[in-house]
Amino acid sequence: MGFQTEFNSVCKFKSEQELYELLEYGRGKMVKQGLRVFPTGQKVIAYTPDNVAVAIVKIMGCIAEINFQGQEVTEVEMELIRKLNEEESRIQTNLAYEMFFGEHSP
Repeated sequence: MGFQTEFNSVCKFKSEQELYELLEYGRGKMVKQGLRVFPTGQKVIAYTPDNVAVAIVKIMGCIAEINFQGQEVTEVEMELIRKLNEEESRIQTNLAYEMFFGEHSP
């Protein structure tokens, strides 16, 4: 058991529903597997499950725990700062592939 850190500017959603709620209502949460640290107060770029940059969000809270089923999970609460325009999204997506997702891309 150990913590992974989620620094730099990556906040990748695994669930389309969680991303939709954030973009629609301006606040939302994301549940990740494993114990992770998302620094509260940090602004990060949010990515779709397909690794496309879509928004700037602010991390409002992070709770890492072992749930009743014995699974390590982290819940991250966030607030939408703003959606990215098409050019910003394209640039951030390309940079993220080079820096973070490239090794895992098809």
